[in-house]
Amino acid sequence: MFQFQLMLAARYLWGRKLRTVLTTLAIVFGSLTIFSMGILLPTMMQSFTSNLQAISGQVDISISLSTGESFSNSTLDKLKSVDGIQVMSGLLTRTINIPDGYYKRSAGISALTLNGIDPRTAPMMHSYPVKEGRFLRPSDQANAVISQSLADSLGLILNDKLHLPTTDGVLDLKIVGILPARTMPGNEEVLVTLYEAQKVLDLHNRINTVEINLDTTDSSRREQVQNNIRQILGDDYTLGGLSIGSELLTSLQVGQTAFNLMGFLALFMGSFIIFNTFRTVVAERRHDIGMLRTLGANRSTIIGMILTEGFVQGTLGTLTGMFFGYLIGALLLSLMGPMMQQFIHIEIGAPVVTLSLIITTLLLGIGMTILAGLLPAFSASRISPLEALRPSFAEVVQKNSFVGTLIGIILVVFAVLALISKNAGLVSLGGLMFLGGLVLVGPALVRPATLFFSKILTLFYARQGISDLAQSNLNRQPSRSAITASATMVGLAIIVGLGGMIWSLSGSFLGLLQRSLGSDYLLMPPAVGVWKSDVGAKSGLADRLHAIPGIDLVSTMRYAGSKANGVNLSLLGIDPLVYPKVASLTFQQGDSSTAFNTLEQTRALILNGVSAAQLKVKPGDTILLTTPTGSQPYLIAAVAGDYLNAKITTAYISQENLKNDFHKTEDIFFQINLSPGANINQVETRMKEILEDYPQFKLISGKSYFEENEQVFNVVFAFYYIMLAVLATPSLIALLNTLAIGILERTREIGMLRAIGMSQSQVRNLVISESLLLAAIGTALGLFAGLYLGYVMVLGMSSSGSPIGYVFPYAGVIAAIAVGLLFGVLAAIFPSQQAAKMDIIRAIRSE
Repeated sequence: MFQFQLMLAARYLWGRKLRTVLTTLAIVFGSLTIFSMGILLPTMMQSFTSNLQAISGQVDISISLSTGESFSNSTLDKLKSVDGIQVMSGLLTRTINIPDGYYKRSAGISALTLNGIDPRTAPMMHSYPVKEGRFLRPSDQANAVISQSLADSLGLILNDKLHLPTTDGVLDLKIVGILPARTMPGNEEVLVTLYEAQKVLDLHNRINTVEINLDTTDSSRREQVQNNIRQILGDDYTLGGLSIGSELLTSLQVGQTAFNLMGFLALFMGSFIIFNTFRTVVAERRHDIGMLRTLGANRSTIIGMILTEGFVQGTLGTLTGMFFGYLIGALLLSLMGPMMQQFIHIEIGAPVVTLSLIITTLLLGIGMTILAGLLPAFSASRISPLEALRPSFAEVVQKNSFVGTLIGIILVVFAVLALISKNAGLVSLGGLMFLGGLVLVGPALVRPATLFFSKILTLFYARQGISDLAQSNLNRQPSRSAITASATMVGLAIIVGLGGMIWSLSGSFLGLLQRSLGSDYLLMPPAVGVWKSDVGAKSGLADRLHAIPGIDLVSTMRYAGSKANGVNLSLLGIDPLVYPKVASLTFQQGDSSTAFNTLEQTRALILNGVSAAQLKVKPGDTILLTTPTGSQPYLIAAVAGDYLNAKITTAYISQENLKNDFHKTEDIFFQINLSPGANINQVETRMKEILEDYPQFKLISGKSYFEENEQVFNVVFAFYYIMLAVLATPSLIALLNTLAIGILERTREIGMLRAIGMSQSQVRNLVISESLLLAAIGTALGLFAGLYLGYVMVLGMSSSGSPIGYVFPYAGVIAAIAVGLLFGVLAAIFPSQQAAKMDIIRAIRSE
């Protein structure tokens, strides 16, 4: 039976190639979007993990502070009492981001891992087969061991100097030993003594990793040893854990969710097209269905035949979308690779396609296609043989469903009330109800909408009566017209909604950038926002800069990692007295003067919006921060943020508290203001001379940095607009498909119009008028839906902590109107030509 249904479906689809292609394309676009975007995050995750695993080593137990920060050497003494430990070693390891152009470009070195090891215990943990020279000795100072692959990349040999940027200027390390070439992915390692690393990183008597090998292979015994270690160290330490950039990956997950939503909406539009097409197919094939029923086909056979067509189209569309989605995903990764290498120094590997992504895409693509065909299939199965074989001389005018219209009105009213409440959860639910309500109310709106818009068309076709004829044609099939307009509505709603979000993001973030980075000059580290791997400078650099004649203020930031209630936090240490004079945070809750004074006087912090939302706290509350000296209570002075950390869970504390609780005094970011009347050229020359000793910093003016970021925003928004154009394409397909089917359905009617004197140009104008009316209805509904969706998106981002205010998208509204009307014209080009060139005699004979 299935083979018979499959044969009928294949023959029908092949016989209507244009319709099949147009309908299938709608599924292609949705599947393509979901599949291409679904590749990005798993690939990023694997790249992070492989880079970190490459430097994690192969030992029985690796211990680190859960925040990734350093801790005292005395931790080793605590563990000496644990029975079952054969050997242990303390390390101080740090990824050092290398400034662009510091080494020769052909070397391809953007980051190095500095590993401070104890030469007495480290060889008991790992094998270090020295190829040339010797291994490290405890007495070594400014000596290093590197791999052959790093030596080849930098053109170094034994006894050469490796120049490394550090907190105290450029360090020249003499190469005393060369190991075999590195084969695992990840950063190249530079091995120095633990004492040297502590001195270079300004972390005296501190380590950030303990490696342990046990004296047993018995699993129960090993588990007991690990439990004993946990009891001694407490919950602040992690055994064998890897930190994989949770803050950044959270932002990636949010981005992927947004793109998946766009892909789902594209499939949603595709289901409209499938539904509309199959409804028309059932009407067009009444005679064929009647013949099949007469020959013995039962209802299940007819249902199976229609659904098989949907299955074939869904499968072809989904598989095609997955193929092109993979190509687009791979292209996006190749474009993102250099940026990831430059800004966060992670090498992106080959695209990762997960089984769950394949299954999800197949289920959505094929499933939505079959679901869209269910109602038409059941409608076809209810056609009796006699009714289907009876000649049809006139098309029956559809009646609107009162119940559907009433439900639609209720949904729209609820959505409006949810909008007034400004509750993020209700507004989000209201967004779906608003779209659904407009779809249900659509058939009832067709007649008044076509009446209104046809008056505009009358200005062009007043004497020909074409606008009236186009209006009557649409009113005869209000459901079909509404479904087609709904596809356009959803497409344009996406344009207006995302346009509103982008417009709001642009205005909010550029304003935030001006407020938070409005100083005259900035000293930027290699990786902005991902502070952990940036090597800064000791306080001496800030003192030298402040001593330059013409410099009024120097404000610095310092970094430490922490946790509160299981949420990772990036702590930025600022001087509460100096920072407000060169920049400002954007306050969402609390007062700036009070907040900075509180930071200065007590153990307090300012949370940014993302952190406050995740921790579910407010000013006046107290949270416990994980520190190297144990958990410490911090008072929340305010909720505020800056541009660089807008989407990363961040808290601002005083540099004094950062020093006392986290032992961090390393400046990683500088903001500088000049004195009134300062000689800019002289000041810049002197700053550049000082910064020659600190190549990890890039000197840039505040104005230049703003212009650079503005260009980045423009590039990102251009990419969004390209995506919007892709997602709006199904709307064009919906119009084109409906008009082409309408021409086939009304072949005899068009032939009669031509017989009584209508010219080819008038027929073309008739089809174009119908298309414009459908486009106008869809555009009007799309504008309302898009404005609602845009507000929902902005409110959702604001409730998650992002300091974003809604900005009315004037450009998005104008673009939507232009795109909607343009689609109306483009969609009518082929069907209008098809109708105009129809043979009159054959058209009149058609049933």
